[in-house]
Amino acid sequence: MRKLTYKHTVAACYLGYITQAAVVNLSPILFIVFQTEYHLSYEMLGRLILINFGTQLLTDAVAVRYIDRLGIRRAALFGHTLVVVGFGLMSALPRLLSAPYLGLIIADVVYAIGGGLIEVLVSPTVDALPGEAKDSAMSLLHSFYSWGQVAVLLFSTLFIKAFGAERWYILPLLWAAVPAVNLFLFARVPLAPMVTEQEKTPLKRLFSMPVFILALLLMVCSGASEQAVAQWSSLFAEKGLGIPKLLGDLLGPVMFAAFMGLGRMLYGIWGERLNLRAVLELSAGLCIACYALMVFAPSPFISLIGVAMSGLAVSIMWPGMLRLTSKAFPLGGAAMFGVLAIMGDLGCSLGPWITGLVSDAVITSNALAGRAAASGMNLEQLGLRAGLLAAAVFPVMMLLGVLAFRRRAKAQTAEPQPAERLSDAAR
Repeated sequence: MRKLTYKHTVAACYLGYITQAAVVNLSPILFIVFQTEYHLSYEMLGRLILINFGTQLLTDAVAVRYIDRLGIRRAALFGHTLVVVGFGLMSALPRLLSAPYLGLIIADVVYAIGGGLIEVLVSPTVDALPGEAKDSAMSLLHSFYSWGQVAVLLFSTLFIKAFGAERWYILPLLWAAVPAVNLFLFARVPLAPMVTEQEKTPLKRLFSMPVFILALLLMVCSGASEQAVAQWSSLFAEKGLGIPKLLGDLLGPVMFAAFMGLGRMLYGIWGERLNLRAVLELSAGLCIACYALMVFAPSPFISLIGVAMSGLAVSIMWPGMLRLTSKAFPLGGAAMFGVLAIMGDLGCSLGPWITGLVSDAVITSNALAGRAAASGMNLEQLGLRAGLLAAAVFPVMMLLGVLAFRRRAKAQTAEPQPAERLSDAAR
């Protein structure tokens, strides 16, 4: 049998992020199907997103405590198994139970637990591998989430177009093949040794450091900035902009994911030559401009340009904050990555949920009916734009936070530091 190398380990991590892309994006591409077939409100759809990321958040919290004892390999095998089972439940339960929404929630929880475990382990697995270009390696790893998102959106949209929305339940079964294959790969690949319990910086100490707390808040903003668009762009294109679903998905969420993957891939190639904090500041500023374009552009296609370009804007936020924090605290270990994932998932939960909540509030407001008519929109279109506008607070906070991180990092270097706190990110 052929001996596997660290290259196969990296490939397994890439497939892990493609699996994570399916966990996060398969349900939203079916939102209109669920809304039509099961009569779900925008808030109920947004609640599915909240439950997904909330479950991943709780899984991350448990994993922070036990991941080092459980081990990366066993966690990977367990996580991929749960995703396979969860996708099977997503296919079956809504059609078997008298309460289809409950079936979607149960499946959501099961595959989200698996996704949470996968998310916690792949970044520290790659970060622990031998090599110097860690900024580039982390960005390239996260680009596979984006390419996975492109694949999920494109394949699923074309499947629905070709075989009809009534056969949507086949899609989860097809996507279950990815974690099933990766389960066997993770069982055999070599894993690099992690930071030992004696070497790593305790979480209690990390939480006493203001720069680390700021990094956690920025992870919230990065997750919310990304997922508010990613989770709602399909429905926004069709109902908010009045574009046919196939064309809207291709020009909106698929292009969003493609630009996000492109941004991460390019940073993976050239990232070591760039200042990471400056790139994050530029990303946050561009993201604010893209949100404004989505909400206020008079033309639907210009709004879709904002959707697509926001993918480029958010591309570096999540992997960039992981690396910025890892460089500042190189002995944080897998537990530190778990805490960062918790805060990122909190943002991924809050951003889409707030978008749905504000959208519903506007849509059900009789007082705003006249405002919608005066602007040439119906209440549904006005509501979806208002929801995205509310979510724009997160890239604004991201920009302010990265600027504060720069100032705080400079101030930190003027103080006596323990050796593990001194790093490129704090100089």
